Amino acid sequence: MTESVVEDETKTYSPPFSIAIAHELLSTYGSPLYVYQGDRLHQTLEHITRSINYPHVQFHFASVTNGNIALLQLIQQAGWGLHANTPGDVFLGLKAGFMTDRIVYTGSNLSRADIQQLIDWKIDRFNFDSLSQLQDFCEYSRTAGRSRQTELGLRLNSPELTGDSRIGLRPDEFDKAHKIAQQQGFSITGLHFYRGTGTNATSAFTQAIDRLIAIAQQLPDWRTLDFGGGFGYPYRGGAVFDWTEFGAAITQQLTALSRPIELVIEPGRSAIAGCGVMLAKVVSVKWQGSRQIVGVDTTVANLSVPAVHGGYRAIAIWETDRSRHQTDICGNTTYSRDYLGRNCWLPTLKIGDAIAILDSGAYGYAMSSHFLHRPRPAEVLIEANRHRLIRQREDYSILLNGQIF
Repeated sequence: MTESVVEDETKTYSPPFSIAIAHELLSTYGSPLYVYQGDRLHQTLEHITRSINYPHVQFHFASVTNGNIALLQLIQQAGWGLHANTPGDVFLGLKAGFMTDRIVYTGSNLSRADIQQLIDWKIDRFNFDSLSQLQDFCEYSRTAGRSRQTELGLRLNSPELTGDSRIGLRPDEFDKAHKIAQQQGFSITGLHFYRGTGTNATSAFTQAIDRLIAIAQQLPDWRTLDFGGGFGYPYRGGAVFDWTEFGAAITQQLTALSRPIELVIEPGRSAIAGCGVMLAKVVSVKWQGSRQIVGVDTTVANLSVPAVHGGYRAIAIWETDRSRHQTDICGNTTYSRDYLGRNCWLPTLKIGDAIAILDSGAYGYAMSSHFLHRPRPAEVLIEANRHRLIRQREDYSILLNGQIF
């Protein structure tokens, strides 16, 4: 569930670094280019960590938003764990140096092959989406000799809290889940709550705490509240999630309980979106009346589509004049919806100008594709005013991978 925000279409945005740095990056690594600011990532992780003073809290980065190993290493070094949605998330996390006891797996519709892979990797904390998945995991784990110390949780499906969602179990299924686990020698110790994709309203989380705790207490062996993800990011100046307010509310509620409950927080987009920028170059300019139509050397295939993960990213340029024109930024494919931005107010642009598509750290490369057969860009990390390549640019040979002819 995304928040409805009225945006000021006439607002302008500033690039996060100088035009000299932009030119240096583009000349060194080519265009288009994903650029991540390590210092900005560190600051965001530190802010979120300091906002929740509850003594029994763990932070796990939702790597579905960005799986670059160099960035995952920075997150691991900051003391965070990993939240995985797929076995691929786990694979990347292990390569980045996360210990298995610092990985929480919260997936959906696992196959037996997936279960076997996760067992082989020694993952020992899971949140399950359905009774059948719980049953399958418990039975398979027993035959595979899996340790009964594995922490099992349930993903909550409660229309009043999670809306109309396919994911999770209703509270009236908890008793059956408890019996399934008990029969195989396991316990259900956790409750996982996912508010929805990209929710910015702090109250949407704080107002759910009381009800969540009441639901969790229906589990006989409850000792972990996984407050999941869904924490939003203020694209183009939208509502800002207040981590300090949320931290105070969750700390107060959990501290009031008669026994300590472990709290797990799983930020993804809110932790990493702001540190990423996509640099691109203008390759075409035309006018339709007073509207400027700017073509660039990247495509919507390199960023998540607005219908999936929020609206268009903010677009910044290194200002050349004070004029402003209503502008559409268009990708380099013939796909009719290949817009990187619409109704932006930008100066007159010319071929060769650089643009910065802001807030591209989440669901950028992670959701990029070979749509219309364009290779994917490189990724670069800036730390302490020094930059380095963290993923090579693809060339056309990538399109032949796996093909037999």
